Amino acid sequence: MRLNASELPWEESSGADAFLAWDHQGGGPPARETPALTAWGVALCISGSVIAAGNAVVVTTILATPSLRAPVFLLLASLGLADLLAGVALVAHFLFLFCLAPGDWAELVTSGLLVTSLTASLCSLMGVALDRYLSLSHALTYGSEQSRRRAALLLLLVWTGACVMGAGPAMGWNCLDQPASCSVAPPLTRTYLSLLCGGFLVVVVVTLQLYVGICRVARRHAHAIATQRHFLPSSQSLAGKHGGGRGFSRLVLVLGVFVGCWMPFSLWGLLGDASSPPLYTYATLVPAAFSSLLNPLLYSLRNKDIRKVLLHACCPRSHATQLHCPVDV
Repeated sequence: MRLNASELPWEESSGADAFLAWDHQGGGPPARETPALTAWGVALCISGSVIAAGNAVVVTTILATPSLRAPVFLLLASLGLADLLAGVALVAHFLFLFCLAPGDWAELVTSGLLVTSLTASLCSLMGVALDRYLSLSHALTYGSEQSRRRAALLLLLVWTGACVMGAGPAMGWNCLDQPASCSVAPPLTRTYLSLLCGGFLVVVVVTLQLYVGICRVARRHAHAIATQRHFLPSSQSLAGKHGGGRGFSRLVLVLGVFVGCWMPFSLWGLLGDASSPPLYTYATLVPAAFSSLLNPLLYSLRNKDIRKVLLHACCPRSHATQLHCPVDV
């Protein structure tokens, strides 16, 4: 069975087989030819390079700055590393597909790397939300050595789980020998992708619940501060201020991008099968990969301590770094 651009209408393929093109004939090693370079392939390589470069800057900045060792920075470094691997996976897939002879081993490697990076990225986003919640609800103990150890343990669990999931295709959990068991994203089996996307949905729901908790804690704090200042506005007025405030707008933006990037592919992976149009898979998978480009802008570069370090690196005479324990991420 073969699924590639030559067998699909241009509107459905557009060279997008760079993600999912695969081949299997007669149960033996597939004979493939290197496809012609397409606009999709070039965009894939450029996007991967930009994603990898942007996140490499974030990871290098955090690791090279001794003062950036609070739990939130460990989580942001994990998020940057995961997104960096996603960019590397896209570039590697381009090289395997258009520069080298594509084969099953290349698909398994790039698929496993993408699964690992996307899983670690999504779980790191949940960790960032958890850190925000704990920094508000346990402000007195936030940033302590115990908090850093817990963050390190959480990241160890995240990356262990992500690597285990990513190793699945290479360890035999693929559909190269059984095309009927394929999912919407070959060479992943439908069972494997259903398990993966089901886990993604659980993480998305937990993350949304954490942000709801953040809003509740922030509102309680605002009431407490207003009471201490003997200036307690009506609940309607307070809700209006917070609802239209800058912080609420940022929260809506972060949640909108988060849900928009991850929910489509998570649902499509559960509902679709190998007979589903590939165009739908590309349309849902691209936003998930594109989130790796947006994450540094929405999370790391919004942190004023990271911005100070970057500005000092670019203009050391104009910007002095006076870092402090962060709460704004």
